[in-house]
Amino acid sequence: MGKASRRLKDATTNGSTRRTKAVPFVRRPFEGLAAETEWVALREILPAATATVTWADGAAPDGAPAEATLATVLPLAWPGLHRGDGTVLVGMQSGSSSGDASRDLAAQLLAAASAEPGTPVPQVPAPTGDSPRLQDVLVDEPFLASVHEGFDFWVGEQELEGDAKDSLLRANESVVPTTRMAALPSAFWVRIGERTHIRLVLGDDEDAATDALARLHAAGDDALGGSTRLLGAFRACGLLVPVWDLDPELEAAAYEDELMAWGTRYAVALASGASLTADERRARSGLLSRQVTLR
Repeated sequence: MGKASRRLKDATTNGSTRRTKAVPFVRRPFEGLAAETEWVALREILPAATATVTWADGAAPDGAPAEATLATVLPLAWPGLHRGDGTVLVGMQSGSSSGDASRDLAAQLLAAASAEPGTPVPQVPAPTGDSPRLQDVLVDEPFLASVHEGFDFWVGEQELEGDAKDSLLRANESVVPTTRMAALPSAFWVRIGERTHIRLVLGDDEDAATDALARLHAAGDDALGGSTRLLGAFRACGLLVPVWDLDPELEAAAYEDELMAWGTRYAVALASGASLTADERRARSGLLSRQVTLR
């Protein structure tokens, strides 16, 4: 049994003989990870996507594969799945919420890797303050999530059956068309009904990013050209995710140059050390009033 597995077992058993340490709330759970914005995208805004991560030395349960797959959603909202072919998958948007998404996902990874091949993990013991975090159990390296048109990546060597198969069909019908943008990291074009948007996960401190957006909005520089407009921003896992409304007749490629130019303007606004002007403070207040916190 790996060290992280032993820590998880110790933290989630023998509750009658030891005091359970509460999980502290972590506003920015993926902070410090090289792919923080991709973790947030998988956790909060991507409909169907996967990424591969590698266990740190000594962290994986005995017999577990060296790698695991992060998936936005798994069949029947399972927190984890150990497929018959040995692949370990974790549902990024499933499972419990202890107040620290990093600790929750580490518990899911360990539970899925410990499960018998060919079995799902329908629930995971609640982590405690002593449970390991992602930062403890994985090699910290950058990655780009692979965006899929549907959830057929659920299926390995063995076809899904029964409720799981029905879940796949329903999930594929509900997928929002999504395209990764090349101009900036963790930027995604999406089509929702008859409308199209770009969502961008900013890797900067939330307050500093809000000030930068306020400066751009007050200067009239926050749009992506044409009839586009900045709708506002989500707050997700301690980061800011601005969202633009676009021309629904245009595809993602039409906005690459504008998004790159916006990134240059944003970097200048972010680096400014000046206090916000009255107009910029009003713009900031407007942005905050429209913010929605995801989870």
